Amino acid sequence: MPRPVLVAALWGLVLVLGGCRRTDPAPRPPETPEAGASPTAAASSSGAILFVSADTQGYLGPCGCSENMRGGIARAAFQVSEARQGALPVLYVDGGNSLFGEKTLKPGQVPQEELKAKALADAMRMMGLSVRATGPLDDTRGAAFRQGLGLPEVADGAVKLLPAGPRKVGVVAADSPERLVAASAKARSDGADFVLGLLDAPLEEAQKAAEVPGLAVDVLVATRSASELSGEQNRLVKATVPVVAPQSKGRSLVRVDLSYAKAPGRFSLQKGQADLEREVAALEQRTALLDKEINLPGIDPKLKALKQGKRDELVARKQALVSAPPAASPDVNGFTVRFVPLESGLPSLPDAQALVARYDSEVGKLNLAWAKEHGQDCPAPAKGQAGFVGNEPCRACHEESFPVWEKSKHHHAWETLEEVGKQHHLNCVGCHVTGWEQPGGVCRLDKVAGREDVGCESCHGPGSVHSEEPSADNIIASPGEALCVTCHNPENSPHFDFATYLPRILGPGHGKPLDAASPDKPADERKPAKP
Repeated sequence: MPRPVLVAALWGLVLVLGGCRRTDPAPRPPETPEAGASPTAAASSSGAILFVSADTQGYLGPCGCSENMRGGIARAAFQVSEARQGALPVLYVDGGNSLFGEKTLKPGQVPQEELKAKALADAMRMMGLSVRATGPLDDTRGAAFRQGLGLPEVADGAVKLLPAGPRKVGVVAADSPERLVAASAKARSDGADFVLGLLDAPLEEAQKAAEVPGLAVDVLVATRSASELSGEQNRLVKATVPVVAPQSKGRSLVRVDLSYAKAPGRFSLQKGQADLEREVAALEQRTALLDKEINLPGIDPKLKALKQGKRDELVARKQALVSAPPAASPDVNGFTVRFVPLESGLPSLPDAQALVARYDSEVGKLNLAWAKEHGQDCPAPAKGQAGFVGNEPCRACHEESFPVWEKSKHHHAWETLEEVGKQHHLNCVGCHVTGWEQPGGVCRLDKVAGREDVGCESCHGPGSVHSEEPSADNIIASPGEALCVTCHNPENSPHFDFATYLPRILGPGHGKPLDAASPDKPADERKPAKP
């Protein structure tokens, strides 16, 4: 069965978008019953649903370099919108560190990153944002820029009370355990039935904060990852106070389902949470194995389609688990904590997807215009150091290597950006041209001509010295894995395996003897030359 048909069949009636499409929908007031349900439904609801995002780091969506990449604000918006079709009130909270990915920006990055932050803010409003905390990555362009976005915020050490049907949810934000303790106590005294804590710290620090005497939160969210790789997985640490850290860069949402007893009281983690986690983890493992197989270089298209169909089934099953109402007891105020991975097979909210598409269209034009007006050429290499010269000087002596390169994906790196209209996106271009922002390379989007694609010098280093005096001592003859992973990193190429990928770019005249096989065969089909 074709993939689109399979996905449609799996979701069936669950994924009904409904309604009229609006170009710029007005945000729903987050502190009124309209934000989650009708006044009647809100007044009589037996629970509520909280969605939490954090550590988004300025990502509107995944880069798209590999198959089945998670993430995307449009997918997140669909999850919130779909939950609001039910009777329970829904609150959407952002934990901060979401607007930018770096604390400082180069001048050429500013137009793009500001536009992206504005697009994220628009998407949050579209999702009916109730409140958000702030972190260092939100103030990259200063507090005035952040405040100018007009998003509802809770200050450091402060409390925000949100109606959630007949109960109140208190959201507290802090950058230290001491402030968090004080704010949580105030939330309780102000009448909060359930308290959500947002700590501007990595998971390990949040775990320590959860053990501080006097902390009165029910769930604590660590809103910042410690390093580039520490945010690769969703993490839930169950202790007296459960601590959660969502996958960074907008790849997952935290979902907290509240169930109300007849009488108000403190909330406790519901039984059955562990069983759910085990079942979801098993599906995650099977999905990860399929992802690795689907991303294998040279996989047969028919086999790939079969595996993709199976993956879509697993994603649908996992989504049903993480979005199903938890079993509740009328005598217990309970809650569950679940992660909603924003998988590639999940739908996007059309209005939010249109917002992202507008950004993609506008930012390329903006960056190109900035480069033409303000761009500066790369500095010349230091005296005695090599500079980039492009592929043609290499061809003069290494003509036999080019047929292999021309059949590789490296040769089509720039074309893949053009196909999706991202050839002028600063987040992408560096791994799709040769010598980006390096001495003697290319530093301007309007001067990429002749340096498109992953050329000879991307792997073998700048070649000006070598082209003048060929020697094995002034070129990188056999690049190693350390160089490859500068682009084939866990984010852009999560299934990269050096031993598996390397043969795809080797062949007669390029890593193998010329008589190894017929030059018109793909590199991976050639047999090694006999010794």
